[in-house]
Amino acid sequence: MVRMRPPGRTIPGNPPRRWDDQTMSEFIVLFLRLVLAVSLYAFLVWALYTLWRDFRAQTQLVANREIPALALALDQDEVTIDVKFTQSEVIIGRDPASNFPINDETVSAHHARLSYYKKQWWLEDLHSTNGLFLNDERVVTPVVVTSGDIVRCGQADVLVTILSKS
Repeated sequence: MVRMRPPGRTIPGNPPRRWDDQTMSEFIVLFLRLVLAVSLYAFLVWALYTLWRDFRAQTQLVANREIPALALALDQDEVTIDVKFTQSEVIIGRDPASNFPINDETVSAHHARLSYYKKQWWLEDLHSTNGLFLNDERVVTPVVVTSGDIVRCGQADVLVTILSKS
């Protein structure tokens, strides 16, 4: 009959059990698994921090972006209407709610849009009835406008002036 000894106890006269190759391999594998897990979590934290930092920097760039002011001038009924805009989008039309309302029957309610995009002012036709013209050329797709351009909405001519950033 074989006698079992309780765990953790040594047989008198026998030296305590030493680490064998299999036990060492198990501990090395466990250690490597822990190192891998910590490395993965460290990488995730670094990636999220980098994304957050870049997002914050982009937000600050957009917030600090300066849009050059846009001035529109219209001679109507022997009165010059001159309006300065600092927002990034201006709607031209007959509708009184438009940013630049023109009281003319040949102008659509929402005739054209001027928008600041990629550091330039763009002119776009909003499906007007009588068409939109930039310097006597019909506007079919969005086009870049420069200071001194004439925008014709119906029979109304609007002078565009882009004011310098200051």
